[in-house]
Amino acid sequence: MSALIKKYWPAGLGLLALIASTAAFAGEGAVDDKFKWMTFAVFGAIIAVTMYITFWAAKQTHSTSEFYAAGRSVSGVQNGWAIAGDYLSAASFLGIAGLISLYGYDGFMYSVGWLVAYITVLLVIAEPCRNIGKYTLGDILAFRNDPKKTKTVAAISTITVSIFYLTAQMVGGGVLIKTLIGIDYEISVIGVGILMLAYVVFGGMKATTWVQIVKAVLLVAASIILVVLVWAPYGFSLPGFLDAVTKDPKVQAQVAKLLGNAAANMTPEELGQRFLEPGLFLKNPFDQISLGMALVFGTAGMPHILMRFFTVPTAQDARKSVIWAMAIIGGFYVLTLFLGMGAAINVGSAKISGIDAGGNMAAPLLAQFAGGGAESYLGNFMLAFVAAVAFATIVAVVAGLVLASASAMAHDIYVGVIKGDHATPEEQVKAARISSIIVGIVAITVGILAKGQNVAHLVAMAFAVAASGNLPAVFLTLYWKKCNTTGIVAGMLVGSFTAIALVMISPNMTYPKAKIAAAKKVLEGEAAQPAKPAVAAEGGFVCELFAVSGCKKAEPAKPEQAAKPGAPEKLAKLQEKLPTLTDAKDLEKAKKDIAGLEKTIAKAQDDLKKFEGQTTSMVGLEKPFFLLKNPGLISIPLGFLVVILGSLLTRDKRSEELWDELYVRQNTGIHAEGATAH
Repeated sequence: MSALIKKYWPAGLGLLALIASTAAFAGEGAVDDKFKWMTFAVFGAIIAVTMYITFWAAKQTHSTSEFYAAGRSVSGVQNGWAIAGDYLSAASFLGIAGLISLYGYDGFMYSVGWLVAYITVLLVIAEPCRNIGKYTLGDILAFRNDPKKTKTVAAISTITVSIFYLTAQMVGGGVLIKTLIGIDYEISVIGVGILMLAYVVFGGMKATTWVQIVKAVLLVAASIILVVLVWAPYGFSLPGFLDAVTKDPKVQAQVAKLLGNAAANMTPEELGQRFLEPGLFLKNPFDQISLGMALVFGTAGMPHILMRFFTVPTAQDARKSVIWAMAIIGGFYVLTLFLGMGAAINVGSAKISGIDAGGNMAAPLLAQFAGGGAESYLGNFMLAFVAAVAFATIVAVVAGLVLASASAMAHDIYVGVIKGDHATPEEQVKAARISSIIVGIVAITVGILAKGQNVAHLVAMAFAVAASGNLPAVFLTLYWKKCNTTGIVAGMLVGSFTAIALVMISPNMTYPKAKIAAAKKVLEGEAAQPAKPAVAAEGGFVCELFAVSGCKKAEPAKPEQAAKPGAPEKLAKLQEKLPTLTDAKDLEKAKKDIAGLEKTIAKAQDDLKKFEGQTTSMVGLEKPFFLLKNPGLISIPLGFLVVILGSLLTRDKRSEELWDELYVRQNTGIHAEGATAH
C-alpha cells in the first residue's frame, strides 16, 4: 500500500486540484462562461508542471539537508530567481499595480520600499547568515547564545510571523481567485492548501525552490508582455506615456474624486499632473516613515527569506543570489509602474474599483483589454494566463511560509530543544513532514474561518514582528560583541509583543461604529453641512501619533456643503433615466453605473447587518488609539534598545567566548559547508 501511495501520490494530488478547479467554474467571475474552458486548460497546465517538479524533487529528497536546504545545491542565479519568486507575492503583482492605478505615485512607493529592502539584506544579512547557520533563524541566533532559549524564542517568532502572513495570503488567495474566475472561496483555499502541502511535504526545499523559480519566470514574462503591449503605442517613450496619463479624462476624474473639494479650482491638466505626485494615498508623513521602516527592515527579518540563503553552496553564491534577486525584483517593480498606469488609462479606476475596491483586478483587467477585450479569445486567454500566474504566485509564497514554520517546529523545537540535537536524520525528516502537515491544516482552517474578515492588519503584523523582533536580534548577534542571550530573548519578546499590540489598537483593525456610519452614509446620503471654522492643533507631535483624549489636529476651514443623496436615490434616478437613453455608449455607461450602485448598496446593507449591535473592535476600542497603520516607527527602535539594554545589564560566558569564532566564520565561511553534513 505504501509503495502505491509513493508511486501515485502526484497524480492523486493533481487530480484533487483539478477537481477543485473544475468545480469552481460553476461560479461567476471576470471570465465569461464560454471562455472558462480556456481558463481551466491554463490552470491545469500550470498545476501539471508544478506537480511534475514536486515528483522529481521528491525522488531526490531523503536527508535533512535536502529537505531544509535542498542539499545546498542551488546556484546563485537559481536562488536569485527563487528569492524573487518567494518575495513577489500576490500583493506585489496584483496589489501594487492596483494601488498605482488608483493612486498614482503613492502606489509606486511600495515598490521602492520593497526594493530598497534588499540593499539591507545584501549588505548585512545574506552572507553572514549563510556562513553561520544551518537551516533556520534559530540556528543563526543559537551559534553563540544559549541554544535552547534562543531556538525556542526564534521558533515562536518564526511561527507567529509565518502564520500572520500565511493567513493573509490564504484569505487574499481565496478572495482574488474567486474574483478572477469565480472559484468558491472555500474551494480556492483548499486548492491552495493541497498544492502547497504537496510541494513542502514531498519535495521539501528543492520542490519549493523550483516552483518559485517557475512562478517567478511566468510572472516576469507576463508582466513584460503586458508592458510591451501597453507602452508600444507611445513609441516606448516614458515622457510620451506619462503625458498620456496626465491627459486621460479617467485619471483626472479619479484625482478629482480623491481630492474632493480641493479639486474644485484645479484645471484638468493640474488634476492629471497631481496623479504623478505624492499625497493621494499616503497622507501622514509619520505613517510613510513607519511603513518604509517596516518594509526595509521587515524583509531582512522574514524567516522564509532568511532560509533561502542556506540553500547555496558558497558565500559567493549567497551574495550573487541577492544581486540577481535585486535585479529581478527591481525590474519587476519598474514594470508595475506601467501596469498600474496602463490600467488607469485603458481600463479606468471606476471599473477597477467597481470589481474590487482595493484595485487588485487592475493587472488582470489590463491583460484582458490588451488582448482585445472581454469578448475576444486572446483577451480571455491573457486574463486566464494572468489568473493562473496569480494562483501560482499565491501557492509558491504559501509553500515557502509553511516550510519556514515547519522548520521552526521540527528543527528548532523538536530536534534542538526536545531532543537536544540528538535526533537521527530519519527522525528529523519525519518530524519536518509531520510539522508541515500540521501547519498546512492550520493554514487551511484559519483561511476558511477568516472568510470575509479584514486581514490587512495581519500583513502589518508580519512585517512589524519581523522588523521589531527578528532583525534587531540577528543584526546585533552578528555585529556586536557584547550581545548575549538575555538581550536576544528580551528584545525578540518585547519587540514582537509591542508590534502586535500597536497593530491591535491601530486603524488596521475593524471598528464597527465606523463601518456602520460609512454604510449609513452610503444608504442615506449626507445632510447639508454648515461652514466650519479652522481648528488649531493641540498636542503637537503627540497628536500625530496617538489619539489622546482632548487632542486636536489642525484642520483648515471648511465651506458650507450642500446635501448629497444616498446610493438608493442615485440608483432610482438612473433606472428612471435608462429607458430614455438612445446612444449606445450612454446606455452601456448607465448600465455599468447601475450595476456598480447595486453592488455598493448590497455591500452597505451587508455591513449594517454584520455589525448590528457591535460597538467596539476585538480589543474593546470604539476608534483607533494608535493612529499609525504600521508600528515600525515605535516598535523597531524599541526592539534594538531592549536587546542592547538586556545585553549590557547581564553577562553570558558562551556569547563572549564564541564571538571570535563567529566573527571569523561569518566573514570567511570557514566550516560553513559542514553545517549541514548531518
